[in-house]
Amino acid sequence: MASTDDQTTAPDLKPEVPHAARIWNYWMGGKDNFAADRAAGDGVAQVYPEIVLMAKQSRKFLIRVVRHLTAEAGIRQFLDIGTGLPTMQNTHEVAQGIAPESRVVYVDNDPLVLVHARALMADTPEEGRTVHVDADYHDPQKILAEARKVLDFDEPIAVMFMGVLGYEPDLAVVASIVGEVMDATPPGSYLVLWDGTDTTPAVVEGAERLVRSGGVPYILRSPDAIGGLFDGLDLVEPGLVQLTAWRPDAAVEWLDAYGAVARKP
Repeated sequence: MASTDDQTTAPDLKPEVPHAARIWNYWMGGKDNFAADRAAGDGVAQVYPEIVLMAKQSRKFLIRVVRHLTAEAGIRQFLDIGTGLPTMQNTHEVAQGIAPESRVVYVDNDPLVLVHARALMADTPEEGRTVHVDADYHDPQKILAEARKVLDFDEPIAVMFMGVLGYEPDLAVVASIVGEVMDATPPGSYLVLWDGTDTTPAVVEGAERLVRSGGVPYILRSPDAIGGLFDGLDLVEPGLVQLTAWRPDAAVEWLDAYGAVARKP
């Protein structure tokens, strides 16, 4: 039997309060959301309809990246911080579909996300391991301590922050968190990171509408600010680009979201 880890109890769902993970799930076409989430999501989409495309394309970016790291870079360990609700082709499904022995540690402090992990981890192959850790990314020491129970920190690890760092308003704090986690990994490890950017007035208005709808504020940053989080690492081609432009499978569409993959030398 594949190894799993469940540290959660049933949360107070508070369906009347818009919930960040459920709103994102709604934009991605999922069913794990309530009327308040859909109302907040629709409010953003009214002024920034591209948010729905961004949600779906962000998952396609994840799939392309994990596929590359597993099949081409030989990575067998993934630390996915700020997982969100499971949807289509999650990190462990992509990695273990290529290399069944891959180990994946998901990190999230949202009890709703952690409850959903039970069904998600049922599909883990016997050769691999998939674990969910209940932790906030503001506590990198706890994350690292829990991850060490599953991952071998003498071997390369892919660290992933996928569209979550905007929940911290201070860029210096964000850089400290990313740096602390990456400092703990060995040479040959990778940082995968993307985030929303303040590159058009419409996306900025959408972020403001989200707050007015009762959603958790999300800080949009410039591409240069996001790029700075990769300092000291070697960017993998094509570097820091819009999500749809990172080794695309189809024609590139404009998105106010940038990401990159970088290797620790």
